[in-house]
Order: sequence, then structure tokens, then C-alpha cells
Amino acid sequence: MADAFFTCRKNVLLAKSTSTQIEGVFAATRGRLVPEEQEALLQQWLEEGAGNLPASESVPAVGKVSVTLTSDWLEGSELLMTSLSDLNSAPEVTQHAGQQLVELHALASSEPQDSAVTELAKLPAEETVAVADSAPWPAVVAQMDHQIAGCVAIDVEVQNEDPAVLAWSIARDAETVPTEPPAWRIQDTVPLCPVATEVPYHEILWRDWEDLSVQPCVLEQVSKNTPLFEFRVMSYNILAQDLVEQGLDLYLHCHPDILNWNYRLPNLLQEIQHWDPDVLCLQEVQENHYWEQLEPTFKEMGFACFYKRRTGTKTDGCAVCYKHSRFQLISLSPIEYFRPGLDILNRDNVGLVLLLQPLLPEHLDLKAVSPLCVANTHLLFNPRRGDIKLAQIALLLAEIDKIAKSTEGSYYPVILCGDLNSVPDSPLYKFIRNGELSYHGMPAWKVSGQEDFSQQSYSRKLLVPLWPSSLGVTDNCQYVALCQPKKLGRRKYSRNFLLQFRFCDVACERPPQLVLLEGVTDAKPDCPAHWPKPAAVVRDPDPQPFVPSHFLPQRGRPEVTTMPMGLGATVDYIFYSAEPVRDGNRGGRRLYRDGALKLLGRLSLLSEDALLLANGLPNPFCSSDHLCLLASFGLEISSLREG
Repeated sequence: MADAFFTCRKNVLLAKSTSTQIEGVFAATRGRLVPEEQEALLQQWLEEGAGNLPASESVPAVGKVSVTLTSDWLEGSELLMTSLSDLNSAPEVTQHAGQQLVELHALASSEPQDSAVTELAKLPAEETVAVADSAPWPAVVAQMDHQIAGCVAIDVEVQNEDPAVLAWSIARDAETVPTEPPAWRIQDTVPLCPVATEVPYHEILWRDWEDLSVQPCVLEQVSKNTPLFEFRVMSYNILAQDLVEQGLDLYLHCHPDILNWNYRLPNLLQEIQHWDPDVLCLQEVQENHYWEQLEPTFKEMGFACFYKRRTGTKTDGCAVCYKHSRFQLISLSPIEYFRPGLDILNRDNVGLVLLLQPLLPEHLDLKAVSPLCVANTHLLFNPRRGDIKLAQIALLLAEIDKIAKSTEGSYYPVILCGDLNSVPDSPLYKFIRNGELSYHGMPAWKVSGQEDFSQQSYSRKLLVPLWPSSLGVTDNCQYVALCQPKKLGRRKYSRNFLLQFRFCDVACERPPQLVLLEGVTDAKPDCPAHWPKPAAVVRDPDPQPFVPSHFLPQRGRPEVTTMPMGLGATVDYIFYSAEPVRDGNRGGRRLYRDGALKLLGRLSLLSEDALLLANGLPNPFCSSDHLCLLASFGLEISSLREG
């Protein structure tokens, strides 16, 4: 029965390893302390058993017994990428494994079976590999520190019912695997399993909730006992199914089943229902899916929904939904960026701008809260056409200026959501955040910062003005028709403003072509005594390096919202209106403080390496190629008398 034991060991390893893995397995077995009689039996089997096989069924790795085991198998990340396709592509291995397991099953039914089982029962239970007809090949439990754990047999029903475990289905040929093979314990072998490892979702894709209400600046404002109307906003690019089918090359890393809409839809709805937002802004919403499935479901969840499909032949668009128990619609304005005859606006992207009135509970009938402007958009993707993106965002800001302006001339709080296809600290990002951008002569690809085309000989450059006056939008991103008319003949700069530059360095510099007139143009004028002296440059005695805000605070790695072609990037945002700090500027960014609208918390994002451990995006748990964004806000509630 010792011979039968080693035969069983070889069969299990052959059935569970590719041809290139067998050598390392036996190397690990030979390198450990094995009794002499077992070593002799193993050598005898290698000499006799391999010689009895036909040439077509011989296993090359058996005759090559190494001394050491390669270190590649000690990395958990390598096991993550292993697939059963290698096993299925070696029919001679699986066929021989099935034949030997049938012979082993016959030997196991003989009389000396009890003694062998008694001997095998003494082996360590941690290194047991079970082979059963109703169970797939066991998977290695993933460890965050890349250490290999013991193999565990997993029942199919448990695996399918547990949504918190990432596992791949395993295709096996029923003819090559015996129907009832016995379970054997393997001694002194490294459990190498070609199945992708189980990745606990809560360990790999866990997202923390960042409570920002405990920050000193927020506590100082909230400590005034000012009640807040709290609500949650979610922005989510849910990946239209038509776009998946048109770009399957982008999702070669995904199993076809998880790209099916019938699989993705329940995951998306479950995620939205779990976070329970009060305002939901969606991008890449396919039109037929919206009307047939999403809108009816959202209405059952208590949402009022509005949708705008992209122009032209595009089948997806943007949607904005809000809880009708918490908000009431004041006005709705859909936006089409396409303008016939304008090259700067010849794409089919769209947006939505809503003005919502928060609904206070009945016991706050003497209180009032400001309306809220919510905008949602999906800008052009093309990394080379930053000029189009700037024109599109200008149209959106002009519409926001129109909707969010009150009758008194002030502005209601604004929340801007969307997939802007621009990375942090890009010119377009800074334009939205700082409110200004000098773009003349800027390469168009540089606007979004998605890719670097600086090495190309020709690149489109932005010129002033970016769009024609016929568009009806000023360079301040306002509609010309809504701007106050200027008085005719009024100068743009006043006389007093121009007089400030009389004695500046540039004004006192003599032009080279200026005719020399003694006493007139031959000397630099002196500054009057009352002219203010230049302010001394104050240097920070302890300058702190500027760290962008789009980094994970614990690891210092950049956070990402999407992973196209396996490369992480941040292109999705939730912007909100705030009050600028006077003389506040840090690292080229204006500093702001919360006004009537306060940011109370947000859902943290993930790093690129964390998403790679979960096989990128989409994966069996995140059914979009983008991560959802979630933030909690508070609107100040004022008394009607104060108002």
C-alpha cells in the first residue's frame, strides 16, 4: 500500500498542476525529510511507472527531479494570476491523471486498505487536499502579506452562496475525472493550486468612511449651534452595456459572465441601495435600460428621476435622481453640447442641471434652507481634444450660473458631479477649482492631463478666443443675454487704476527705438516721495511641501476612480461651492472654507495596487469600470425671521 500511496500522491499532483509545475512539486518533496523506504519506493515508481507509459502520455517533468523549489510559487500574487486554462491545455496530463486515479480507486477497495488509511491518518491535517466529485479543485486563501496558506476543500454550494469571497468557476471534463475518487492526505508537499486565489472582498476592496465633521474648521462653524440639513450625494459612471460590447478589447481581463448586463445590474442596484444616497448622479446610462429597468426600480426606492440621452446615434446619457421625500424640484435644465457648424462643439456629450428645494421636517416649519443646484455631466474622453472639453465645461458653467443665481443676484449652493475625463491638477481641474485659466498657446492634450503627447511633432494649440461670439457665452462662462449691459464708451480700466503703473519697472524702461531727447527721454523718472515702496518678500521659515489631496492618507499612494487598460486614474469628481479665503493660496491652489454648504464626510477611494489584487475593474463585485463617489453634506438651516 505504500506504492499505492505514492501513486495517489502523483495522481493528485498531476491533476492539480500544469506540466511545468510538477517538477517543482517533486523537488519540494525530495528536498524534505522523507523515510528511506518511501524514498526508494518513489524512485522505483519513477523508473518503472514512467517507462510503462506510451510516448504520447509521458510526463517530461517526472524525469527531471530538481533539488530546490522555485521561489515564484512562494508569491501570492503569482497564484492570483494562475488560471485553469493551463491545466485544460494539457490533455495528456489530465488523461493520465484520470487513469491512475481509477487504478487507485480499485486498489483502495482491496483488503490492505485499512493499514494504509491508518498510516495516512497520521499526516498533518493542514496539508490535506480533498478530491471529490461535487467539489472543485481547492483554492489557496489569499494572504495580504503574500504568504501561502494551506489548501482547503471548498464546497460548491458554499462558494456560490457567499458573495464576500472572490472565486472563479472551474471547468472540468467529467470523462477524465472519476466519479467517486477517495480523499487522500498528502504529506510533505507544497499545496500548489492553479486556481485563482480567493480574495475576501472586505479585505481587498474595503473603503473607509472619512468623517470630516470632526475637523477643527468644521467644528468651529458647527459649534454655533446652527442646525444642518444633512444629505448624501453619489456620482457613479455605471458603464453602459453597449459601450462594453463595442470595446471588448478593454475588458479581456474579465470573465465574460461578469460583463453580462443581467449579472451587472443587480450588483449596481445593490451597491446604490447599500449606500442609500439622497441625490444620485449617473453617467453612461443606457437609454433602454433606464426606461425599462432603472427608472422603475429607482421609483420603488423613493427616487424622482430625470434623464438626458446623448445626441446623435449614442445610446447612453446622464441621469439625476433625488429622494422626493427630501427634495422638491424647482427647475430642470438639460444641456446639449453639440452645436452644428462649430468644430469646438461637435461632440454628442450632454449634461443636466437641477435646482432642488430641500424639504424640512414638520417640526421645523419656522425654519428655512437655501435651494441647492445639482449638476451632472460626462465630458468628452478624447485626450487630444482638451479644447472641446473646455468649451463643454464653459457651457455647463454658464447654465449653472443661470440656474443657481437668485433674484437678489447671489448664488445658491452648487454641487457639480460627473466624469470629467481629466486628472487632478490638470488645467481643466484647476479651472473648475480656482475659477480661472490662462489657456492661450496651451497644447490641447495638456488640458485634461490624461496622456502626454509632448513628443509628437504637431499638436493642436488653444487660441483666444476659444469659441466664437455667436455661441453667446462670455469668457467668464456666462450667457451674454443674462449679463448686465455695459454703458457705451465706458473704458474697461479706470484712470486711477492705470495711474498705479506710472512708475513700475516696465513703464520706466526706455524703448530701444525711442528718439533720444536730452532732458526728456535720456533719464529714468524718479518715483515721487509719496509713491509706495515695494513690499518686502516674506519667506516661510519652515516651508511645507505641497501634497495633492488626491492621495490616500495612510499609504500615500494616489487614489483612483477608474482603471482603463489596467492603469489607474482619477477622472470622476464631486465639486461643491465654497467661500474663498482672503489672500489664501497654497501651491498654486486657492484656499476655501465651507460656507452655507459644508462637507461632512466622504467615502474613501482605492489605490491602483488594491484594485489589481481584485483583477481590476470591472470584477465580480464592482460591476463598472469606475468606482462610485459618495459624499455627505450639510446645508445651514436658518430662521425665517433671520431670512
